[in-house]
Amino acid sequence: MLLDESTTILSRTPSVLDELLDGLPSEWLHRNDGPGTWSTYDIVGHLLHGEATDWMPRVRMILEHGTKREFEPFDREAMLGREPMPFTVLLSRFRAARAASLAELASLQLKEGDLQRRGRHPEFGEVTLEQLIATWVAHDLTHVAQVSEVLARHFRDAVGPWRAYLPALDRTAPAE
Repeated sequence: MLLDESTTILSRTPSVLDELLDGLPSEWLHRNDGPGTWSTYDIVGHLLHGEATDWMPRVRMILEHGTKREFEPFDREAMLGREPMPFTVLLSRFRAARAASLAELASLQLKEGDLQRRGRHPEFGEVTLEQLIATWVAHDLTHVAQVSEVLARHFRDAVGPWRAYLPALDRTAPAE
């Protein structure tokens, strides 16, 4: 069932980020690739913001209102206007928020048929709960990859001729 696979991956994202990022120098965590790109700090802030305003609020909206009410637009850059905090605090807040989201999702005891229930997205129109949950997982994985690439580009010039075999060093993902 998509839900079991999805929650397995979603539950691991905070630990993956913690293992990869805990203890790195601040300059690594705040380094970006220029205007219109995000640092690792920004990406984790974006994930935290999504826990509060995107995923579970939309799950609840689908279950409570179906297509009668449209989802609130998601501010993809809201984290850029927030008061900075130590990275360890940011990551800890993300871990706690994700645990709360997954606990709430589990408490809904969704069945396979529930995944076909529909909501209304402001840009895409009707979407299913299954699509929303699959997007949540893909969103996490995309940002884990983005974090890895931002960190890898720290070594862009240091790798010398191997750069030809490392395409991530020469592409930058625009801010989502």
